[in-house]
Parts: sequence; structure tokens; C-alpha cells
Amino acid sequence: MTKPDPNRVLRRLPLVVGGLGAVLLLINRLLTPELTESQSRGDVLGVILSAVLILTGLIWQQVQPQSPDSVELIGEEGFFLAPDLPEAVKTELAWASHLLLTNTVTRSLVVFYQGKILLRRGILAPKSEVVPGPILKRVLEKQQPVYLVALNVYPGRVEFDYLPENTQGVICQPIADRGILILGANAPRSYTKQDENWIAGIADKLAVTMQQL
Repeated sequence: MTKPDPNRVLRRLPLVVGGLGAVLLLINRLLTPELTESQSRGDVLGVILSAVLILTGLIWQQVQPQSPDSVELIGEEGFFLAPDLPEAVKTELAWASHLLLTNTVTRSLVVFYQGKILLRRGILAPKSEVVPGPILKRVLEKQQPVYLVALNVYPGRVEFDYLPENTQGVICQPIADRGILILGANAPRSYTKQDENWIAGIADKLAVTMQQL
């Protein structure tokens, strides 16, 4: 489902007004039997203003990006926590996942730690097993996050079959050297740098809490 762009009309307004002004100036010039000096000066000023408006509209079309198209992820809403976790860890995972699902574009979330799934929440795919592929292995080895801004263009997307099949973007954030926080978004190129920093902070906090395991 495509999210409508709330700024579409505003971005196009200078183009419409500038174009309309230029057309009206041309009609006025053609219908004027005798051209005066004052009218000539007015026409020059009108042409300049119309050109500025049209140029502004063209710049706005390029500089002001449209909101990424979002989709309705395919899957069922769910919340799974590993039953053998300490209560403190359960509480921390529930808190962190709630914040990420309600304050970012994240719609599906998985916590994979020490070879086990500790949490699945949000829109869930039928498959629940996580088999680390090259991307997850690299995240664990390098201890650096990976952000796949448009998942459908990456050949490695096949390893994320435990996320909804139409997931648009994925962040794989390491949790110390033992686990990964995997976030699936419903729109491509939708995580901001601030989101990435915040996700890294939450992963660091989870790493401290999971030292109990």
C-alpha cells in the first residue's frame, strides 16, 4: 500500500503558478493592440517572476524527497519470548521491542542470541527458524551493523526468510559478540541516522542485560 505524499501539492504549487502566470502574460501581450513602455516593463517583471517560480518548483521537485513508499507486511501479528529466560531479561526485551516497534518504521523484530531465538515480535513470517547466512555471520564477526536499505535488490535477502516476504529494509545490529538484533521495516530507505544510533544504543543496553544468560 502506497503512503500518500502530504507535500505533493506544495511542491507543485510554484510550477503551476509560474506556468499560469507565463501563459496569462503571453495572452495579454497577444491581445494588446498597442504596447506601452510601462506595459513592457510590467511584462519583463512578470516574465522574471514566472521564471523564478518555475525554477523554484523544479528545485523543490529534486531537493525535497518524497516519503518512501510503505507496504503492508505479509504475515501475522505476534509476540514470542523464549520461556526459559530470567524475568529481568524478558522485561528488557519486551521494553526494547515495544519502543522500536512504536517509534521507528520497524514492523518485524527478531533477537537472535547465542544460536537461539529469544524474541520475535511484530508482523511474523510463517518460518521462525533463523539460520545465519553470510550477512549475519559478517555482522557477528566484524561487530558492525549492516543496513540493507532496499532489501529486494540484495541477492542476500534469501537468508531473511524468517521475516515477512515483502520486508522493505533490514537492519542487523550486533548485540556484543554473541547475538544480533534484526529489524524489518515496511518502507525502503526509511531509517534515519538518528534511528540507527538509537538502535545501536538499545542493542548495547540489551548486551549488558543478557550477561545474566
